[in-house]
Amino acid sequence: MNKPRPWEADPETSFAKRLGKSAKELGHTTDTPDCPDIWELSNGDIAVIGRDLTDSLGGRLPSGVSIGDDERLVVIPRSMLIAARPDIPHV
Repeated sequence: MNKPRPWEADPETSFAKRLGKSAKELGHTTDTPDCPDIWELSNGDIAVIGRDLTDSLGGRLPSGVSIGDDERLVVIPRSMLIAARPDIPHV
């Protein structure tokens, strides 16, 4: 029997606001809809849209790091996270 997790993603939440700049503003996409992004959700959680590298990086995780069966390893451009820094709460 599995112990309950202390945190679960809420499938009923909604997108509240983009954190940082859009991929287009940062030059990471064209006019196509396939682009990385970072969003704060209405419940305060964060959604990250990026390239799924679970298969290629998942086998090289550092000690103590794991990916659950219902999780994916997602990569976004470094500049996108840096641009989001002012929008990320400190508390």
